[in-house]
Amino acid sequence: MQDKILGYDIDEELPWHSTISRIRGLYPESVFEDVFTKGLSMCVDKGMVSGHTQAIDSAPVKANASMDTLELKVPKEDLEMHLHRLRHISTMDKESAPIRQSKLNKASKSQQAISARASELQAIKSRNKKWRKDQDQRPGAGNKGSKYTSNKTHYSPTDPDARISVKPGKARKLNYMSQLSVDTGHHVITDIKAYHADGKDSLYLPDICNRLEKRLHKQGLLWHNCIADTGYSSGENYAFLEEKGLRSYIPPHGTYKGGTEGFKYIKELDHYLCPQGKIIPFKKVFYEGANNNKKKEYRASKKICTDCPLRSSCLKKSQEKRITITYYVEEYERNNARVNSPRGSYMKGKRQSTVEPVFGTLTQFLGLRKINTIGIEQANKVMHLSAIAYNLKKYLKFTQKRVKSGAGMLALLFLVKKTVYKLEKLFLRNLKIADYKAI
Repeated sequence: MQDKILGYDIDEELPWHSTISRIRGLYPESVFEDVFTKGLSMCVDKGMVSGHTQAIDSAPVKANASMDTLELKVPKEDLEMHLHRLRHISTMDKESAPIRQSKLNKASKSQQAISARASELQAIKSRNKKWRKDQDQRPGAGNKGSKYTSNKTHYSPTDPDARISVKPGKARKLNYMSQLSVDTGHHVITDIKAYHADGKDSLYLPDICNRLEKRLHKQGLLWHNCIADTGYSSGENYAFLEEKGLRSYIPPHGTYKGGTEGFKYIKELDHYLCPQGKIIPFKKVFYEGANNNKKKEYRASKKICTDCPLRSSCLKKSQEKRITITYYVEEYERNNARVNSPRGSYMKGKRQSTVEPVFGTLTQFLGLRKINTIGIEQANKVMHLSAIAYNLKKYLKFTQKRVKSGAGMLALLFLVKKTVYKLEKLFLRNLKIADYKAI
């Protein structure tokens, strides 16, 4: 009898394990994605994928590079001079070199050059100064050769695509970010991809949803609910999901307040009323921060607040009342209403019981504890191989549940017959007692 999935006889020799390693280097990412999609189709055909609710989460996966090999980025205009100095480095200069010199610098010139703004570099400088005072309190600070590192100032010559990231209470490491989508029906993985570890989850959500929606649509499945943790929260994402007709169950981040306390918003006229009944009109839409967050500004003139009895407590040091709020207030409120509903509580538990155990299985048993290749394309292949193995194991177990040997049915029939016999015996006994009393 042949194996229906691999096509090998029971007594036939299987491929050597290094074949997978060679295939991983020979074939492009698209081949691995096609194989993953084929495995997902098999699960869909078996009725293992519902499609309507998808749980999304992320986890850092250690890259195949050491923090000891990190090198400093330099300004673009000084890059050639810096490279020339490294090639002719003297014994006296070796103290400023990495703890463990990389044999080959695989980073491009753009990856070796500083691209951060002056304000970002100044913030890193201030943070480093504070860390030096509290070094004993920092995770990993007691390690030999510990550094004050940032992706804006350092890069890995061994694996330039790896990024420095840190989890609360853990040491800083070079990682990749694995973004995972799991169907809540039978915990089948519906999408996986490697991303750079220095980006926020919220920035990756649109790309994840576009790719996942196309894959589910090809399988004839309709997607209705998107559940994720707070890391994916943003007004832009809520609006994006609503535009696609998806219901989001994503708790808002702590910075969202929903408006200024004591001020009433008049939606029809798009302005605020202060506690004294004065109008604070809408002024402009603008973008703020490194992520260009879209916001609205409402501002009153100085004359309105001149004789106000609440001026000192309301304005403090400013001369006019200014209210800045996210452009996507309505999307936030609709999402929050869903999150705080009984169904929202159910969805939260569903996410925790669905996607988090899957990540645990991938990292502990299916080779995703560490990426053993170099580059983000290869990392993506590794993640797809792990997901393929996971789905195939789910498929085999699910198939075994559906194919009955007959022993279970015989046991059930025996139990039914035994129960009927006991009931019949009890009925006849009661009947004899009744007849005896009648005599």
